[in-house]
Amino acid sequence: MICCINPNCKKPENPGGRTHCIDCHLELVPILRNRYRMIGFLGAGGFGRTYLAKDIDRLNQRCVVKQLAPNVQGTWAINKAVELFQQEARQLQQLGQHPQIPSLDAYFEDNKYLYLVQQFVDGDNLLTLFQNQGTLQESQVKQLLLELLPVLKFIHEQKIIHRDIKPENIMRRRSDGLLVLIDFGVSKQLSGTVMSRLGTKIGSDGYAPIEQMKGGEAYPASDLFSLGATAFHLLTGLYPFDLWVDQGYSWTANWQQHLKSPIDKGLEVILSKLLAKDIQQRYQSAEEVLRDFQRQSTPNFIHTLKRFDFDKVTVDVRGNITNRQQRQAQFFRENLGSGAILDMVAIPGGSFVMGSPKTEAERRDNEGPQRTVNISPFFMGKYPVTQEQYQAVMGNNPSIFKGPLRSKKLPVDNVTWDKAVEFCHKLSQKTGKTYRLPSEAEWEYACRAGTTTPFYFGDTITPDLVNYNGNYSYGSAPKGLYRKQTTDVGSFPPNPFGLYDMHGNVWEWCSDKWHDNYNGAPTDGSSWETGTDNNRVLRGGSCFFPAVDCRSALRVSYSGLFSPWPRGFRVALASVSSPS
Repeated sequence: MICCINPNCKKPENPGGRTHCIDCHLELVPILRNRYRMIGFLGAGGFGRTYLAKDIDRLNQRCVVKQLAPNVQGTWAINKAVELFQQEARQLQQLGQHPQIPSLDAYFEDNKYLYLVQQFVDGDNLLTLFQNQGTLQESQVKQLLLELLPVLKFIHEQKIIHRDIKPENIMRRRSDGLLVLIDFGVSKQLSGTVMSRLGTKIGSDGYAPIEQMKGGEAYPASDLFSLGATAFHLLTGLYPFDLWVDQGYSWTANWQQHLKSPIDKGLEVILSKLLAKDIQQRYQSAEEVLRDFQRQSTPNFIHTLKRFDFDKVTVDVRGNITNRQQRQAQFFRENLGSGAILDMVAIPGGSFVMGSPKTEAERRDNEGPQRTVNISPFFMGKYPVTQEQYQAVMGNNPSIFKGPLRSKKLPVDNVTWDKAVEFCHKLSQKTGKTYRLPSEAEWEYACRAGTTTPFYFGDTITPDLVNYNGNYSYGSAPKGLYRKQTTDVGSFPPNPFGLYDMHGNVWEWCSDKWHDNYNGAPTDGSSWETGTDNNRVLRGGSCFFPAVDCRSALRVSYSGLFSPWPRGFRVALASVSSPS
């Protein structure tokens, strides 16, 4: 038997056959539920204690075990504490598919105590990093916001508010350098009620906004205030609580006077709006903040757009080329280092009919019902992300088709959805722009490029135009070459927007969750993130699949946690105005 692993507890000699620690009440057993071996005490709060453990069933992988032991009295208070604990478990289960939120591994009751087990984040919180390294530079604060705002956007779209964002609850993960948002213990559903009657403060002084601390109400804008206060702390080195004690919330109106040196005017404007005392004057959504960042970064490249020429190819029902037209498209170039270059093509805004008509040969039910979708202008990768580009950003190459003698222009394959999202985050860090995966609507709009036929070439394709399994043709086209491997990006003619390999070569991840049809789907081109199916959408077909799977409307579902090749992706970037 072992005693409580809290080093500060009163370690008993186990008189009278005691089975629990007299201080921490942790059960005196070697492991919990014959699976979780406690190896360290992490901390305690108003509702329970947190421990570091090893999961024996997962080869001693480290995890975090939370035990509910509320420091409250009365049946109502205890029941509400249990409700909050269960709510945290549900929210972790709901949010855990996001790579920057710890996932829920287990939730159970054992010997009258409730436990939840969640993913362990190996890293340091931002307060620890601040204490060790000092204040952050302006560029680092900007990047912190750009990394966390998409996480808040995701959380708020799930109708959840964190309510306790501060440096201690933001971790920098060692394995990939990503910021991870932790501790959802006081978060709540928008439709829920505040459990303030428990006598336990929800939120942290100095970081929580006035409506949260005084009125007990919390909104997406409340989390944004806390994010702004966190950025202020890390930028100036001043603890917001100290200012709050002396000045209440009046410090937020003149926070600039605490700067050691002037900062970029654009960042100053954003921080001022994040820190607005009046919630009506504050940003109402993370997406609003990201749009302002995008407006600021866009002028750095929008005025330097270049043009490239290409041929638009049209085929007949047999796949024979019947027409060639010279086209032009605008693009800008991103230098990723190590010789890797990323070309981003300007995609004009517009409307299109998404999905396939019932008359399209071999269509699937999940390709409808058709509906009109409005797309804002954006930029999209000219090619699928290449192995060279992936290596430059991620520092590795997971592809199956690679080797020292192979071209660096092969598309990266064998990529999970999570890794594709991580690539976008790291690319954003590197460039200062907010890169992301395209939504499914954006992908199909960009693929079709104004066409309504099954393929952007026409009614069919051949292996002379697309890298797919030529043993399986579509329509009246003949069978052809089956290469059994990926090919260099740009080896085949592009579509009318100047995008290459939208058909075949590698499947491409989209940002959306999977839905079995388009009933209830957004019509503004945004990513469809609601729903209970956490699988993600793949588009475009690949070198191993038949022609039918390369159609513009074809969509398939796959878990974002796995990457049976050949699965790749291309990146997207919002634009502030339609390219001329």
